[in-house]
Amino acid sequence: MASTEAVLLPIGGAALASDPRVAEAVRAIGARTGVDYTDDRQVTALLAERRRAATAAQHKPLAWAGGIALLACVVWPFVAVSVPSLGPKAALAAGPLLILAVAALTRVRANWKRELLHPALAGYREVLGVARAHGMPPAHVPTWLEGKAEGGSGKGATPIPSYPQAPVPAPQRATGGAVPPKPAAVTEYERLASSGGWHDETGWLLLFAGAGGAAWAWSQTEPIGYAALVLIPVAIGVWLAGSHHGSEETRLRGEAVEYVRTVVAAQTAGARVPELSPALRKLLHD
Repeated sequence: MASTEAVLLPIGGAALASDPRVAEAVRAIGARTGVDYTDDRQVTALLAERRRAATAAQHKPLAWAGGIALLACVVWPFVAVSVPSLGPKAALAAGPLLILAVAALTRVRANWKRELLHPALAGYREVLGVARAHGMPPAHVPTWLEGKAEGGSGKGATPIPSYPQAPVPAPQRATGGAVPPKPAAVTEYERLASSGGWHDETGWLLLFAGAGGAAWAWSQTEPIGYAALVLIPVAIGVWLAGSHHGSEETRLRGEAVEYVRTVVAAQTAGARVPELSPALRKLLHD
């Protein structure tokens, strides 16, 4: 599904053009930035180009130098204190290095944010804000576009702007494609994908708690501590439940992937596609 992320835009040009109010606002934004935001190919190329630029800004030599300097600031005081010939005073040398590290990383962040604030990209975020205000939620919003770390949440460095909600217009006629109803299997996949991930950790915690209680009982000659051994079969039960959960999720994943592909095809055909759940958005990166 690596190609899906490239073709599934947050919102298609046909959907933007389907509401005259949105189309007018998008044309005004495009006239200011020099981008036709209803041209899906142009927008796809824009997003790819600006993402490369933002990523490159975070991986320039200055970023590596700042990271190494920061690491040296953390390690050097311990080295200075542990080596008798240096002594505690030598640890103070980390101070100027810390200033240089912070300055370098601050500069890197400023360059990264400047790339995200490119006028054409800022205009696209305006377009998405306008679409939302008119009842057109994006199918997905890439985390990098809002200045978030991969998989991050909360408000990023460059969030989609919020505008007052516009009155809901009369239903618009479909502009081309159509998104089929979401199959029950896909809904079940979303439920499983959003509720998993805790079985392994919980199982190990129960196992350690059971073994620890038994070890305490043996060392302190307190038979009541052996009651903790009951946690070991509970841990095994949790692991078995997690294994079943994972098997079901894997079984249904193919149908979820196929549904996302139908959403992509519908957008390409001009349909207004629904907002994808977090579980389905993750499939765009696989």
